[in-house]
Amino acid sequence: MMRIVVDALGTDNRPEPDVAGAVLAAKEFHVDIILVGPIHRIQKELEKHDTTGMNIEILDAPQEIAMSTKAGDVTRGYEKSSMHVGMQLVKDGKADAFVTMGNTGAAMAIATLSTLRRIPGVKRPALTAIYPIYDHPIIVLDIGANADVKPEWLVQFAEMGSIYARSALSYDPPRVATLSIGEEEGKGNQMLAATQALLQKSEINYVGHIEPKEILTQNAEVIVFDGFVGNVFLKTFESTIRYFTNLLRQEVNKSWRAKLGGLLLRPALNSVRSRLDTNAIGGAPLLGVDGIVIIGHGSSNAEGVKSAINQARKAVLGGTVDMLRQHFASKSNTAGTE
Repeated sequence: MMRIVVDALGTDNRPEPDVAGAVLAAKEFHVDIILVGPIHRIQKELEKHDTTGMNIEILDAPQEIAMSTKAGDVTRGYEKSSMHVGMQLVKDGKADAFVTMGNTGAAMAIATLSTLRRIPGVKRPALTAIYPIYDHPIIVLDIGANADVKPEWLVQFAEMGSIYARSALSYDPPRVATLSIGEEEGKGNQMLAATQALLQKSEINYVGHIEPKEILTQNAEVIVFDGFVGNVFLKTFESTIRYFTNLLRQEVNKSWRAKLGGLLLRPALNSVRSRLDTNAIGGAPLLGVDGIVIIGHGSSNAEGVKSAINQARKAVLGGTVDMLRQHFASKSNTAGTE
């Protein structure tokens, strides 16, 4: 039976959504769950749910990492935190994946520097995001872990994103693109030009540059950029959705005719909202560390936590980490014979 560790101190409203989402996942996906965090708080919350027939354990982790805690402060002195304890279970082979909706920087620091470490051959791990574009999920990376990059790193991001898209999202083969200011070869800065030259020689299904306007057109399943551009894209994309939603709400409330039209459109609008809801995806992988780590939004509800656990389940079933290990081991062996 698959065992997935869930950080019970992840969401902004912890531990309520974290525990509720874990129960939903255990029921729907038939996975074993290990909830890590302060045992008494978790037990109190878990008692609110019917867990008959489910295998849900609690592992005490009394220390708490706040959203405001700096990533540089968590590698030492937080060994009894839910993130440390949970990832250590994955490292020791006692669990298959770790899921957190907590502090992203802290999760990356602990995974990279304290517990799981990088897969041999990986230069830099990459933070990712998954978006369901017309119900066709795409993975974008890096979204903030590496603001200053080298072409070789971007190539590795492309390779890792491609492997995840193939193993966990079932694309065969996934199309990989680099984000630039134009589609034509050579568009962009020197770093992108060097990256493109390397990707054209790689074995992945590289389809060239795409412009920002094409991110939402299903022209690629994996889109690669540096962490600075990725973080700007992520925040712009999510804030645009909020702006559009608020603007639509304001317009609907301006007159009785608009309110009537809004009432007639409510089913369609609710459907659109559900398709844009980040809780439908839940979380995305931290690629490049030697274990499955899924990181989601702190604002997630129980459905979001459940969805993040499902992302972890898909990565386990797809053998994502094993494929990444094999890929970089083979590249290392090839380089060694040259």
